[in-house]
Amino acid sequence: MKTIDYIALIFVIVGAINWGLIGFFGFDLVRILFGDMTFLSRVIYAIVGICGLYALSYFGRINNEG
Repeated sequence: MKTIDYIALIFVIVGAINWGLIGFFGFDLVRILFGDMTFLSRVIYAIVGICGLYALSYFGRINNEG
């Protein structure tokens, strides 16, 4: 995998953990760390979203590698 793939995967995992915390415990880790919809927290959410969209490209590459 390329470096950008690992970075995107890390952000997707962080986003998944945050959504799991919200779903199970009502605890938003990004909000606690960076504030309630501050500029920085919005940037974090945007990066996680972009990385999630980028991770969709993994499906096309998985079939090509096998």
